[in-house]
Amino acid sequence: MKKNSITLTFGVGLVAGLMSSSALAQVSDNVVRISILNDMTGIYADAGGKGSVVAAELAAEDFGGKVAGAKIEVVSGDHANKPDIASNLAKKAYDAEGVDVIADGGSSAAALAMQNVSRDNKKVILLSGPATAEITGKACSPYSFHWMYDTYALAAAPPEGVLKRGGDTWFFITADYAFGKSMEAEATKRVQAGGGKIVGGVRTPLDTPDFSSYLLQAQGSGAKVMALATAGSDTSNAIKQAQEYKVIGPNTQVVTFLMFINDVNAMGLKDGQGLISSTTYYHDLDDGSRKFAKRFWDKMGRPPSIVQAGVYSSVVHYLKAIAATNTDDAEKVAAKMREMPVEDGFTHGAKIRADGRLLRDLYVTEVKKPEESKGPWDYWKIVATIPGDKAWRPVEESECPLLKTH
Repeated sequence: MKKNSITLTFGVGLVAGLMSSSALAQVSDNVVRISILNDMTGIYADAGGKGSVVAAELAAEDFGGKVAGAKIEVVSGDHANKPDIASNLAKKAYDAEGVDVIADGGSSAAALAMQNVSRDNKKVILLSGPATAEITGKACSPYSFHWMYDTYALAAAPPEGVLKRGGDTWFFITADYAFGKSMEAEATKRVQAGGGKIVGGVRTPLDTPDFSSYLLQAQGSGAKVMALATAGSDTSNAIKQAQEYKVIGPNTQVVTFLMFINDVNAMGLKDGQGLISSTTYYHDLDDGSRKFAKRFWDKMGRPPSIVQAGVYSSVVHYLKAIAATNTDDAEKVAAKMREMPVEDGFTHGAKIRADGRLLRDLYVTEVKKPEESKGPWDYWKIVATIPGDKAWRPVEESECPLLKTH
């Protein structure tokens, strides 16, 4: 793992009142060690990757590089979206490298593997990259937190609007792993409940360079809607190629469920204009979002993705819980995290449910037309807001045993 030690002696005042040096002995090895495990070089590297490390470092910076008298250290590793590598890295981090918490998580399959290791080792894991709702469903854990989005919430917004506009026949192009399958399943429920019909679908390998055969199958199905249950560069590649093959037109529209701002940048406004998706963070949403985005932009040369913003927010909340409890004991820290409302520059009074789901507002976005953009990275307009108490899977529908006792 690469190390990125934070030894700053200043902070920005976010949590100054919570910091304490009175309990060094209660922090293991006098270091709070945060490991960013994600995809550093593959299709999710832009959305997570090194930017997630920078986001965690900015969180540590807010605490002046120390919490409860102990130094904060950020390390990182690349699991290449492979569950076996992710599991081994997580075991090594917890067992041999003194890591207190893993953050980001990357792809859903890799994150589920690391969540199992987290549970077995009774260590906290903060998941911002993965989307599968199983993280707070059957796989839920008292030590895991799902921070920014999931397949249940992301599947909710697009079908309703598209069905109202006459898009009643759907064809799915689905990533053939946990995220894609979960997204397709959740979206299918919404489409069918709204009176729509699924007329076909295909499964695609992760990191597919050529979508032509899948796009032609979608076109041949006669579906009015081509639904992309994909993410990262797979989504931007599929959309660019759909434009090239003229799959998108007056009789066929494309629906995306998870689109990073980085994806819009990759495909360009000309190809992406009008695409509907949803998010819980946009760098130009409000003053707090813009302030954090500037700090990140100064280091990375671009605004943060939803994943990177989630890493920052989740690590800040984790460090606040350590400051409040004067320990890095996972049981106490996890309990305190669920107890405290989440407050940071762009999150206000959000609650964490017993299953680890952060109940934050969800924003429905539309990609701007080229002439609507006012400058670099001005790509989205917010067209609707789904409140945090409405966006996520209801308790009564969950299979998480942790919710049965609350």
